[in-house]
Formats: sequence, structure tokens, C-alpha cells
Amino acid sequence: MEIVLLGLNHRTATLEIRERVTFNPDQARRAADELRSRGVLEEILVLSTCNRSELYGVPPEAAQDSASAMEDFLASFHEVQPADLNGRLYLRRNIDAVRHLFRVAAGLDSMMLGEAEILGQVRDAYRIALEHGATGPILNRMFQNALEAGKRVRAETEIGARPVSVAFAGVKLAERIFGNLRGHKALILGAGAMGEQVVEYVRDRGIGRLLVANRSRERAEELARNVGGEVVAWEEVPQALEVPDILVTSVGGESVLTRAMLERAMGARANRALFIMDLGVPRNVEPAGDELYNIYLYNVDDLTAIVEQNRKAREQEVPRAEAIVEEHVAKFQAWRESVHEVTLLGQLRMKLRCEREAFLRERLEQIEHLAPEDRERVGRWMEELLDRLLAEPAGRLRNPRELRRKIQDLEALRELFGLDGKKS
Repeated sequence: MEIVLLGLNHRTATLEIRERVTFNPDQARRAADELRSRGVLEEILVLSTCNRSELYGVPPEAAQDSASAMEDFLASFHEVQPADLNGRLYLRRNIDAVRHLFRVAAGLDSMMLGEAEILGQVRDAYRIALEHGATGPILNRMFQNALEAGKRVRAETEIGARPVSVAFAGVKLAERIFGNLRGHKALILGAGAMGEQVVEYVRDRGIGRLLVANRSRERAEELARNVGGEVVAWEEVPQALEVPDILVTSVGGESVLTRAMLERAMGARANRALFIMDLGVPRNVEPAGDELYNIYLYNVDDLTAIVEQNRKAREQEVPRAEAIVEEHVAKFQAWRESVHEVTLLGQLRMKLRCEREAFLRERLEQIEHLAPEDRERVGRWMEELLDRLLAEPAGRLRNPRELRRKIQDLEALRELFGLDGKKS
């Protein structure tokens, strides 16, 4: 029942290294097949995101140095020199591997504390491995408990409640003004990475109409095509300002919108509220535009200050999240130990039953006058005696107050009676 985790993440490896050892779903399935066919692992699950690549496994009982075999496999599978991974891989075993996974699912091990995406990524990785038949009773229980822990952390703490990215913070501010974004209209000036990120957020929130303008029309058309938006010609931007409820600018190099342009647009809009998220550096919107009635203008510094406040608020939730994780770690450990108990007691019962049968055969052969029904009665008495002998130690092992001593007691029992098996 040993659990082994081998991996690297944003804390231990650069982006260049992480890119070289990522697994897509097909590669995850193939890796599981190869590790099992080589006898390295009996159960295997691959968790691979932009920030981590991790192999979770349960080795066969007879496996020797499974961690080294997993490390060699990782390097050969991705055609990476082992030296390139030196000092970048971490190894966790048993309860440390369990705790690591539960913290990952809870967003406590992410580059962005409390990120929401990782819980879905853990769920997808588990689904892929489960459907492929790569997991077993240990990893199934472990990942189910991890998902439970992650859900509870998100439901019972506010570790993920406040946005900690500039783009998301701006979108959340817009929601405060308009209630929600469903059915509203947005204009994106600049089709770069920041503008694209905002587009994803507003689209997920049901934005009704999305306009995209960029100096390079080709890039604007590409982004609009990808997100189901409409292209606005760059020279038509002043007139297009009459349309949106939300305006996002992320244009490099110069100011794009003056106070006068905004004033004319607001007149044509009958002063209908306009939320502006200026993500440009230098600023794309003349600061004096914020003086106009019903314009809500936020620049990068404004949003960064909000993000910093939110980051500190998330950090205050860490102790509560960690407590939930530890509760689920203890729950998994108790289950794992109960499985260990059942296995060991079953082995002990089988050993004693075999000894009983051999003893009866030897002794009953010496008592020829016993009738068959008497022989059967003696066998039942011996079985009852066996049950009585095992009842008390079984009850003690299941006593929750003895959790800390269970493993030591079980292993002592295994050694005392010469039972086969491997320590967990």
C-alpha cells in the first residue's frame, strides 16, 4: 500500500523545463500503460498543468526503488537528459504524498494562491486515469478525498473569493457597477494577451455583445473569430464608444482616448454609465476622463492595489484551509489503516485456520472411534475458539484512540506471526 509521488512544479523548475515534461491526455494514458507494463507501478495517475507535472503511483509489493525507476521513466519518456532534472524533482511518500495532493486540490500549492482552475484540472486528470483503468482502490480513494477537500476549502473559506489578477479584478469591479454582465456590451481596444484574458472573463459571465478593435485588423479578426465577437475598424473607434457598457484598453505606446473624445461619446450615450478598464502602460485613457459624469475609470495601478489587498485577504484564509486539508488527510489515513487491519487480520485468520485444519487432521486420525458428526462438532468448536482469540485484538486495533499506535501494532503482529506482506 505504499504511495509514491514524483514531480516538479513552478517552485522547483523553470518554465522551460516544465514545458519539456508536460503530458497531454494521450501521453498520460501511454505513460500509465508503460509504467504498469514495466512493473514499476500497479496504480498510476498523471497530473500535468502549466505549473506542474506529477506522477502519483502505488508500486507492486515486490518493487525495488520505484522512485528511481519513475525518475528514469520521466526523463526517457520526454527525451530529457537526467542531469536537466537534477534538483528540480521532489519525492513524497505515503502521508506526505497524500497531504501534497490535498493541498494542490485546495489551491494552497498554486502559483496564484487559491486559484480555482486547479480543482477542475485534478478532476480531469482523475477522470482520464479512471476511464483508462490506470487507477485502483488506493488512488481512487485518495483522489476522491482530494476533490472533497478542495470543494470544502472553496465552499467554507474565502481563499478564492477575491480576484488576484489585474484583469479579473477589473471584471469583478464591472460586476459591482452593473450587477452582472449578462446581456451587456463590451468593447476591447487591443487584441494582445491582456485584452484576450479580459475577453475570456467577460464571455464566461454572459456578455451580450463583444466588439474588438486593434491597429492590426488581422489580429482583431483572429480574436473576434475565437470568441464570437465583432470587429470594429480602428478608425471607427470614436463612434464605437457610443455602444459599450464596458471598455477595456490594452494598447501599447500612446494615449488613445482623450477627455474630449469621451465627452462627445457620453453625450451621444445620454450619459449612460461607462466602465473603463485602462490596462495600458503608458495609460491609454487621459486621466481627466475620470472627471466626467457616470464614467468609472480604473488604471493598472488602481487594479494592482485592489489585487494586493485581495492577496492579503486570501492569505488570512490559509489557516482555515489548511485545517480542512488536515481533516481530510486524517480521514484518508484512517481508511488506509482500516484496510491494512482487514488485510492483516484476514492473513492471520487464514494462517490460524490452516494450522487448525492440519492439527485436527493429525489428532483426529488418532481417535478412530469418533463418529463423523462428532468430528464436525470438534471442528466447529475449534473455529469458535479461533474467533474468540481474534475478537479482542481486532477490537483494540479498531479503537480510534489507538490511531497513532496502529501501524506499529500491526507490523509487530505481522512479524510475530510470520505473515507475508509489505509495510505501508
